[in-house]
Amino acid sequence: MPLVQLIYVSSAWRELSEDELYDILESSIRHNTQQGITGVLLYTNGSFMQVIEGEEAAIEETYSRICDDDRHKDVFLLSKEVIAKRDFPRWAMGFRRLSRGEFESHPAYAPLLPDGFDAERIGAQPGVATEMLRQFSGA
Repeated sequence: MPLVQLIYVSSAWRELSEDELYDILESSIRHNTQQGITGVLLYTNGSFMQVIEGEEAAIEETYSRICDDDRHKDVFLLSKEVIAKRDFPRWAMGFRRLSRGEFESHPAYAPLLPDGFDAERIGAQPGVATEMLRQFSGA
């Protein structure tokens, strides 16, 4: 079965607390470890950007579960592609909460994050989502 990388952006219904973010991360790590999925989750200003990598069936099931999760809305698929190797193999789920100052210190990315991750602007620039995920996760 092919190895797939999927990247999406979504919005939380409201700003999440540290405890709520920790619960999401803990649940993701547990699920992803069982499914052989790796990836990174970025969060800023009530907005998520996530990459998940793994076998196609596991990615499809996980993405379906994400779309049905009532903690967020407006799930926007940025990319889904077959890959030869994982870009984020170190984490069952890496995580980083970004402050406004962090992304403003990267002038190329600041316009893509006016009040969170702007899915349309990010999606209009092929490869920029992967670059941002690498940059902000330290991958």
